Amino acid sequence: MKNYTKPKKFDRNIIAIGAGSAGLVTSYIAAAVKAKVTLIEKNKMGGDCLNTGCVPSKALIRSAKMVSHAKRCQEFGIEACDVKVDFAKVMDRVQAVVKEIEPHDSVERYTELGVECIQGEAKLISPWEVEVNGQVLSARAIVIATGGRPFVPPIPGLQESGVLTSDNIWDLRVQPKRLAVLGGGPIGCELAQSFQRLGTQVIQIELDSRLMPREDEDASSYVMSSMRKDGVDLRLGHKAVKVSVEDGKKRITCEHNGQLVEIVCDEILCAVGRKARLQGFGLDDLAVKTTKWGTIEVNEFLQTNYPSIYACGDVAGPYQFTHTAAHQAWYAAVNGLFDGFKKFKVDYSVIPWCTFTDPEVARVGLNEQEARDKGIAFEVSSFDLEELDRAIADSENHGFVKVLTVPGKDKILGVTITGNHAGDLIAEYVLAMKHGIGMNKILGTIHIYPTMAEANKYVAGEWKRANAPQGLLKWVEKFHNWRRG
Repeated sequence: MKNYTKPKKFDRNIIAIGAGSAGLVTSYIAAAVKAKVTLIEKNKMGGDCLNTGCVPSKALIRSAKMVSHAKRCQEFGIEACDVKVDFAKVMDRVQAVVKEIEPHDSVERYTELGVECIQGEAKLISPWEVEVNGQVLSARAIVIATGGRPFVPPIPGLQESGVLTSDNIWDLRVQPKRLAVLGGGPIGCELAQSFQRLGTQVIQIELDSRLMPREDEDASSYVMSSMRKDGVDLRLGHKAVKVSVEDGKKRITCEHNGQLVEIVCDEILCAVGRKARLQGFGLDDLAVKTTKWGTIEVNEFLQTNYPSIYACGDVAGPYQFTHTAAHQAWYAAVNGLFDGFKKFKVDYSVIPWCTFTDPEVARVGLNEQEARDKGIAFEVSSFDLEELDRAIADSENHGFVKVLTVPGKDKILGVTITGNHAGDLIAEYVLAMKHGIGMNKILGTIHIYPTMAEANKYVAGEWKRANAPQGLLKWVEKFHNWRRG
């Protein structure tokens, strides 16, 4: 680590580099506590989430779901629905949604909040100084929030083929007839299902034996079944080894069961993961440490090897979600502003997430495969949504709520929900885990009938039946026998 002279005074209290979720929340918090804060962004405010990630993908999913519902119209007593997809209009709507949300993350809004917003390329020149547009700014704390970008693996010919990623797929206006999707994780699954529903023949290529391998097998099985029903051609256990372009068609050569298989398509979408943005703003010059996973190395307070430089969001990991970036940003901002008086260790104990396929898969805490891998004892309680009145009424009676608890206790270790609105249903269990609420109290809480949320109570009922005090029940049975005379 190089030696630098600390300035005797500072222009600002805090500087945030990157105006995605992490940078926006950092600057928002700093301005809220009346600190002088500067936010620097070289591209678009809102970062990947607004412009190329969460927002456009959910807008696309919504359009695709409308097509799916129309094709199912006979299930609901409607004789026929004539569905004609205008792909260009669908993609225009996606951009319209981005534009409508854009003001929430705009320079104007954050300037009104008290944040100085600068458009330009930031470069770290010391642990307390940043150069942007030829000007040197100083601050007691600097927060790196530069996010991540799609990772394109070094498969021969892939880059040269004009591969699409979650960054540039939104520029499409001509619908590909055949789309090959590399990757079976959340991004790959969401986009594969959406494009298939909109009328593209999707071939999804995944090295693992199933999609979404981080989730339990029962959850990924529901998703695979749904995607196959939609018509997605799942190529599991396939490893892409080469890409070529012939006569305007793209050819992917894969290894499968010791054989070479060729897949022909019009476009290729690479969705095999994301990589932290580490280049272009002086990290190497300062010798800021990075991890073997390619993220910035931070301690429990989100400080780098320079105590005045913090990092949060995708660039720091370990999670790559908008909501965890915002969560980390609170700690980075508060620790950066009040270090020397008070610091807080970042809390990752209750991190939820959701993959917005149909059905959705939401999770918080441990699932079965993680608990087994870590050697953590657990009990499983589950409730099948096939039995839920509201799910039946909506013709969405597929999926489950599964809760892992400490053996013999009602303490919740983790929850997986697969089904309609799983991302919303999980919130009750996130709150419960965060505040130490157990299954007994969830069971004792009134849930509106008929709603999907009743499933959360019913699974608590399953837990209660499995953990009923058998000895006490025998005495109660004797008591009732005695009362009958």
